This record gives sequence, C-alpha cells and structure tokens, in this order.
Amino acid sequence: MSRHDLGVLESTRYVVENARLVSIVPARVADFCQHLRRSGAQRVRWEPDHHFNDGSPRTLSYLLVLDSINFCFWGDQAWEVEVKGKTLSGYWALAAALTRAVEEDIPLLDTEFLSRLDEPQLAQILRGRGQIPLFLERLHILREVGRGLTKHYGGHFVQAVEQAKGSGVALALAVIDSFPSFRDTAYYQGREVRLHKRAQILVADIYGCFGGQGWGAFSDLDLLTCFADYKLPQVLRYLGILKYAPELAQRVDSKLPLDPGTPEEVEIRAATIWAVEYLRECLADAGTPWQSFELDWLLWQEGQKIGQPGALGTGQVPPHHRTRTIFY
Repeated sequence: MSRHDLGVLESTRYVVENARLVSIVPARVADFCQHLRRSGAQRVRWEPDHHFNDGSPRTLSYLLVLDSINFCFWGDQAWEVEVKGKTLSGYWALAAALTRAVEEDIPLLDTEFLSRLDEPQLAQILRGRGQIPLFLERLHILREVGRGLTKHYGGHFVQAVEQAKGSGVALALAVIDSFPSFRDTAYYQGREVRLHKRAQILVADIYGCFGGQGWGAFSDLDLLTCFADYKLPQVLRYLGILKYAPELAQRVDSKLPLDPGTPEEVEIRAATIWAVEYLRECLADAGTPWQSFELDWLLWQEGQKIGQPGALGTGQVPPHHRTRTIFY
C-alpha cells in the first residue's frame, strides 16, 4: 500500500507547495528531530484515566461517540467538568463526561437513544461549568451516529471494526462513508483537500485503548497522518517549525477568527500534516522510527503544557488559530 491511501498526504502536498501564508522551516524540523533524539523522548502512552473501557464492544461504541464530538473546546469561558474531585477541561472533560454518563446508566451507547437524543439529555450528559462550544452541532452529530450505526452496522460499531479486518485505513474510510460529519474535506484553488482528522484519531484511539491487541491490532498504522487541529500548529509555530506570513501572524496573534475552509485555514492544517511527516522522515533517517500519530500524541501532550515549567522551549507562546468547526 502507498502512504497516500486516505488521500490526505497527496491532497495536502499541493497546498503546501502552493501556500502563500504558511511555510515549513526545514532547519527547525532538523533541530527538533535532534532534540527528540538527544532527550530520548518516549512515546506517549494511551491514558486510561477518564476513559470508559470495560473490554467489551461497548468500549468501541464509546470511542466512536467520543471522537464524533471531539472538536472545538476553546472559548472565552472555559467549559469544565468536575469528576472524582478533579476539574477537567477540553478533551479530558469530554472523555470524563461521557464516561460519567455510562456509569450513571444513561444509555449513551444505545443507538435508539442516540438517534432520539434531545437537548436536555445532552445537557445532562455534558453538565459542568459553562457550556461546551457548538452544543447543537454536537447534538446533531450524536443523532447522526445513532442513525448511521443502525443503518450500516445493525446498531453495533464492533461490526465496522471487524469488517475492516485489521486495516485502520479501511476502518477510517468506512467511518467517513457511514457518518457524514467525519468527512473532513476542504477546497484549495479548486482542488479537494482531504484532512480527516477525527476519522484517523478514532483509529489511533482504538489502537491505544486496546494496547494494539484484539480490536486495536491494526496492520497499517503507518498510513495515518497526524491529526490536524488547532493545538498542533500552535506548538509547531512555537518551535519555529511553522512560519506564518506577517498578515496571518497578526490575525492569529490578535485572536481574530479564521473561517473554516478559507485558504489560510487550509494552509495551516496542510502544513501541520507535512511538518509532522518531515519530522517523521528525519527521525527515520536517523534510525529512530516513529509513526506520525505517535508524534501527534507527543506534540499534543506538549501543547497541553506549553508555557508551563518543564515544557518544551521558552519565550512567548503564540495563540492558536481560532476556527469554529466540527472537524477539530
């Protein structure tokens, strides 16, 4: 198989080669590659805390539900969830809130319940301080998941996983085909650009949750790219690997919105994917092979600590770009 089977690298390559506002700095890629090798950077392990996992097909359904609404946590007022004495925000708040719902016997993993989910029910599931951004969009997506599971997989996501026969690419493509909200594409200079952040991260999460065994044993994880969101480009820019043209830098640094699908937003995401690919290639050439999704997890983890003691780098941390979207 080619590394282009999801079409992500092939379609984003054109964007990077023709970009006007975002560029990748090869010297900084090499510097960070050396840093990772010198520091003996360890691969980030799947974090079981706050995730539901009973080892059954219900865990697969939980991961599908989780990644179907795993996007856009930023806002002027943080959405926070308190679970077992811990105050969580962002992705971890979502993971914990969904786990709490399952433990409270809310039938979150039942397709009929999902198909008919209403606003008060979702508000109860996601209760905390503040409200999660794009609440109604998440509600519509969860209903879509319920309907799609019933239509395509007899109500059981395990069927999709088993039909993929150990291919993460096949599973990602099935998810994209079965659930329209996973179809993460844009257009750049009239060309389709495939990004597929959430479909790919779902595959990686199944791998991580099951430790690469059983349902998590995928033979083609090397075909996944990184998951282009808003935290990774922030970290890559902080490291000097991504460089924004002055007009884009001013817009991002002023925290002005970038509309989804605009050339500058597509350039940021495409450059993020290829910066991680170049880093992966650099490490492989130096005899330290990593998968792209493993580098994604490392960079995302650093993004959670950026600017704090012990984090990578020093100096002023740039803001992340602000795009309201269901895709990341």
